[in-house]
Amino acid sequence: MLQRQEQGLTAAEGAMPIPIDSRKKPATVKVHVTSGAGVDITWSDGHASHYDFAYLREECPCATCNDERIRKSAMASAGPASAAALPMFKPKARAQAATTVGNYAIQITFTDGHATGIFSYDHLRSICPCPDCAKAFRAAGG
Repeated sequence: MLQRQEQGLTAAEGAMPIPIDSRKKPATVKVHVTSGAGVDITWSDGHASHYDFAYLREECPCATCNDERIRKSAMASAGPASAAALPMFKPKARAQAATTVGNYAIQITFTDGHATGIFSYDHLRSICPCPDCAKAFRAAGG
């Protein structure tokens, strides 16, 4: 046992899982925080995805954002409200900073102060805004 501890963790014991679907593994990732252009990823299968920061903010996978989406969906399915609320103006979300999380994700701090979402590469490929990815990853469940 001591010998095993001295050698360190094996890949299976210590590394984050690599996406099973090789199409969800990035070849290059460019996060354009300064210019505000968004995130560009070229995937291992050659597909290129572009994500605006506003789109990523709306698709944040954190628990708080997921709860909010579920709440909005439940309210929408309950039917129209008796008095329609006027939408509040919300400035378009931008990124203030971005960091890599291991070799599996990106964490973005947005101008609205939100920073808890960790965008795994698996999730990013699943939410690629192009019609081909919508068909391949969302309609069929991925």
